[in-house]
Amino acid sequence: MFELIAPFFHDLYEKTGFNFNVFYDRYEYERFLSGAVISLQLMFGAIILSLVIGVLGAWAQGLGSRVLRGVINAYIQAFRNTPPMIQLLFFYFGLGAFTPQVDMGGYTEPLISNFAWAVIALGIFGGAYNVEILRSGLEAVPRTTLEASESLCLTKWQTYRHVTLPLAFRICLPSLASNLISLAKTSSLAYVIAVPEMTYVLNQVWSDSINVPEMMLILFVFYVSVVTLFGAGMSFVERKLALPGFGR
Repeated sequence: MFELIAPFFHDLYEKTGFNFNVFYDRYEYERFLSGAVISLQLMFGAIILSLVIGVLGAWAQGLGSRVLRGVINAYIQAFRNTPPMIQLLFFYFGLGAFTPQVDMGGYTEPLISNFAWAVIALGIFGGAYNVEILRSGLEAVPRTTLEASESLCLTKWQTYRHVTLPLAFRICLPSLASNLISLAKTSSLAYVIAVPEMTYVLNQVWSDSINVPEMMLILFVFYVSVVTLFGAGMSFVERKLALPGFGR
């Protein structure tokens, strides 16, 4: 791929001065690919963690324990009412200062890397919204459906896993998709704790080569492309999961 595009972008730079060096300089090209891969991994990890938190949190809210509901509500308020960048800094520099160090043979590294902290922080941030989104979906499930599951002698967990959660997921899928798309975009903030994702890498490139407009254009196109594809995928899932009487 590099050999195919490098001559074109090198000629473009020579003739017009537009310096897209990530497409004709081998070193910068490899940095660009590495940043893209890490960005996608970060989005995937944060989205999965936020969904797990959302599913478990929404289930715990329906258990009837006032203490548990109070803890979950406190978590939701704390992480919905603080900026995600502050949360990233808090986890990495605050909690990270108390994590043990691992001896790497002459030097030490933190047990939890900056990438892992970014996944944790963003996943917890997105999970706070997912809990409320899924809770609203659970409340929209008809009472008659719950009574039918009770008549089949299903436990609360079985009812949640096999009956109410699938229906709630379908009901709240548009809102859930919007939150996951927003979380994917928020992953770009991980550059503040030096995660070498796309924003961080291209920032280094334009600092070295003084080609800010070109790198900003690439960064813009990258996130537009990724988020558009993700949004199209969520729309496809929404159509496939359509059920008569729910949602549309």
